[in-house]
Amino acid sequence: MTWEHFEHTADLGLRVRAPDLPTLLAEAGRGLFAMLVDNLDDVRPTDRVEIEVAGSDPEYLLFDWLAELLAIFDTRRLLLSRFEVRVDPSGARATAWGEPIDPRRHHMAHEVKAITYHGLK
Repeated sequence: MTWEHFEHTADLGLRVRAPDLPTLLAEAGRGLFAMLVDNLDDVRPTDRVEIEVAGSDPEYLLFDWLAELLAIFDTRRLLLSRFEVRVDPSGARATAWGEPIDPRRHHMAHEVKAITYHGLK
């Protein structure tokens, strides 16, 4: 695992380490969804989602990526567990897989209301 959650004064924090930006974004996505659901490994890759996020600054790209993933969760009620991310000078393009929330199988953990810039680096 290349991500970890940590306690934060406002809520939870996410720390991600990766050898390159595409892997960092993919692992940050997994880390975000692991905050939302206790059993991320039980999320089936039945639904495919194409994601595009514009930007060239790595920090802002990470912020916008996580905000987009949270918006997908909030609007479509999809849990995503697998990511293939490509990054070029214009931004990130990704394919993600997951499934709609099934309360009988998914144990929801934390409510993430927003992504913040606090401690972003």
